[in-house]
Amino acid sequence: MGKTILITGGARSGKSGIAETMTLSLGRPAIYIATATAGDAEMAARIAAHQARRGAEWITRAEPLDLATALKETDGQAPRLVDCLTLWLSNLMFSERDWRGELHRLIDTLHLQSGPVLMVTNEVGSGIVPDNRLARDFRDAAGTLNQQVAAMADEVYLAVCGLPMKVK
Repeated sequence: MGKTILITGGARSGKSGIAETMTLSLGRPAIYIATATAGDAEMAARIAAHQARRGAEWITRAEPLDLATALKETDGQAPRLVDCLTLWLSNLMFSERDWRGELHRLIDTLHLQSGPVLMVTNEVGSGIVPDNRLARDFRDAAGTLNQQVAAMADEVYLAVCGLPMKVK
């Protein structure tokens, strides 16, 4: 089995930069599996900034929904970075797909990987209780996703102020 590493943290905690550095330390070029979609101009600008920062050392594969298949198809080619699981989760929920079933598919796929996979996710449990049902459902689903992936991961890091703190 390939190594699975989860990097979590709050918004703007530096988790993507940490994950990119860790992934490139495992081999170059690396594969960046992007789950974000450009739903508006602001998100398109964020995606463009991420792409510009990464540069030529990365092969980008956009996959907003079928993460398990993307991992299967890229296994053994290069280290992979999935950024990010919480955007993937929101894509699944807004598409009215079975996120629990997709989470199980993801975990089953991760167990079968021969190459390293690093994943970024947002820690959403440290804030206030959301004031609406959709936000609470998302927070609860993200907590479930993060706990299950962290449980099977070989290593887990928490990003704080741009610094990685090893949790597992």
